[in-house]
Amino acid sequence: MELSERLAGMAGVPVEAFRLLVTLIAGYPIAAIYRKLIVDLENKALHHLFFAFCGLSLCYFNYGKDTYHSLLAISVTFVLVHLLRGAPHLMLGVNFVFHMGYLLLGYYFTASNEYDILWTMPHCILTLRMIGFGFDVADGLKPVSKLSKEQSETALKHPPSFLQLLAYAYFPSGFLVGPQFPYRRYQNFTNGDFRQYEGCVDAGLKRLGMGVLYLIVCQLGLAYLPDNYFLTPEFAEQHFIKRIFFLGFWAKFTLYKYISCWLFAEGALMCIGFTYKGRDAQGNPDWSGCTNVKLMLLETGNTMEHYVQSFNVNTNQWVAQYIFKRLKFLNNRNISYAAALGFLAVWHGYHSGYYMAFLMEYMIVSTEKQIDRVYTKEVLPRYGEILNNSMIYKVLYFVSLKSYNIVYMGWCLTSFVFLKYERWITVFSAVNYFGFIYMFIWACLFHGYRHFVGKPPQNREPAATASTVKQATD
Repeated sequence: MELSERLAGMAGVPVEAFRLLVTLIAGYPIAAIYRKLIVDLENKALHHLFFAFCGLSLCYFNYGKDTYHSLLAISVTFVLVHLLRGAPHLMLGVNFVFHMGYLLLGYYFTASNEYDILWTMPHCILTLRMIGFGFDVADGLKPVSKLSKEQSETALKHPPSFLQLLAYAYFPSGFLVGPQFPYRRYQNFTNGDFRQYEGCVDAGLKRLGMGVLYLIVCQLGLAYLPDNYFLTPEFAEQHFIKRIFFLGFWAKFTLYKYISCWLFAEGALMCIGFTYKGRDAQGNPDWSGCTNVKLMLLETGNTMEHYVQSFNVNTNQWVAQYIFKRLKFLNNRNISYAAALGFLAVWHGYHSGYYMAFLMEYMIVSTEKQIDRVYTKEVLPRYGEILNNSMIYKVLYFVSLKSYNIVYMGWCLTSFVFLKYERWITVFSAVNYFGFIYMFIWACLFHGYRHFVGKPPQNREPAATASTVKQATD
C-alpha cells in the first residue's frame, strides 16, 4: 500500500480526497520555491518549465496514467490553433466540439451515483480553459475596434508555444478545482507585471486560514448530518420543521466543502503573486483577481440570488464572457439565458440532478424577483413608514429571510448532490415537496393578482441563472 493510501486510512478519508487536499496545499511550498529560486530568472522558459513540471507531477500524483486525457486535450488545442488559425470560425467550432465531446464521453464512462474525484474533475476545468483559449486566439485576429473591452484584455495576437500552453493549463494551483483565468493573466504574471506589488503572501495566508476554518466546520457538520441520513426513514419521520432546517444546514456544510477547496487554491495563487487586480479604495494592492467565492455576501445574503452571485464566481464570469455575450447576435436575451443555463447543465454531466438544480435556481430567482417587485412597488409605498418604525417587524423580517435562505438552499442543493433521480426524489418526498408547493402557491397568487387587480411594473430582464449572466448585462 502506498504512502498516500496509508495516510488517508489513518485520517479516515478516501484516498482520492486526501490526494486532492495534498495537491491544493502543495501550491504553497510551490509558491515559496518560485518566489525564492525562479522569479528573478531572466530565461522565461525556465518559468514555464517549472509550472508545467509541477502541475503535471501533481496531476499524475492524483490520476496516474489518466493524466494522458489532459495531455491529449491540450495537444489537440495546440494543433488546432496553429493549423486552423487562418480559419477562426472552423477552429473555434472544432475546438469547442472536441473538448465538450471528450468531457461528455468521460462522464459517460466514469459516472456513478456519487460525485467522484476522478480525472474528469480537473478535465471539466481544462475544458473551459481550452475553449476560452481558442476564443482568445480568434479574437487576436480581429481589429481592436471590433472587440469589446473584455475581449481586448484577453485577445492573443500571437499563440504561445507548446511549453507555455502546458504551463498555463497545468498551473499548479489552478488546474485542479479552478479558478478560471485567461492566458493573458498567466502571460502578465510570468512577464513580471505584478511583481512590484506587496502583500500577496499575507493575503494568501489569510485565505488559507479561512479555508482551514471552512473545512473544519464542513467536517463537523457533515459528521452530524451525513448525506445518506436524508435517504433514511429516520429522517422522514422527523418533524417537518426539523426536516427542512436539517436539510438547509446540511446544504451549507456541503457548500463549505467546495468553498474550502477554492480558498486553498486561491490562497496559493495569492502567495505566488498571481491574483493582482489593481488597487482598492484605500490605494492598496488588491489580490482578489481570482476570487471564486465572495464570503461576505455568501454569509450575510438572504436570498438565493445572493448565493448565485457569491458562489463559483470565476466559472460564472467565464460563461458570461464566452457563452452569453457571444450570443449577442441572436438579439434575444431569453435565448441567450437559456443557452447559458443549458451549457452549464451539460458541462456538469448527464445526471438529472444537475438539470433539476439549474431549473430550480432559475425558478426560485424568478420568484424572488416577483416578490421583491410586489414588496417594493405595492407594500412599501403604503405601509413603509409603519413597518420601518416597528422593531418587531424588523426582527421578524430578518428571521424570515434568514430562515428562507437556509431552508431553500437545502431544497436547491439536494438534486445537485444526490444526482440520480431515484435519490433526489426520495429526499424531495421526505420534505413533502415543499419547494414546489410554495412556489406554485406564490405563482397562483401573483398571476391571480395581476389578472384581477392589475399588473405591477414588469421586470424586463429575465432572471439570471447564474451571477455571470447578470454581470454580463452590466
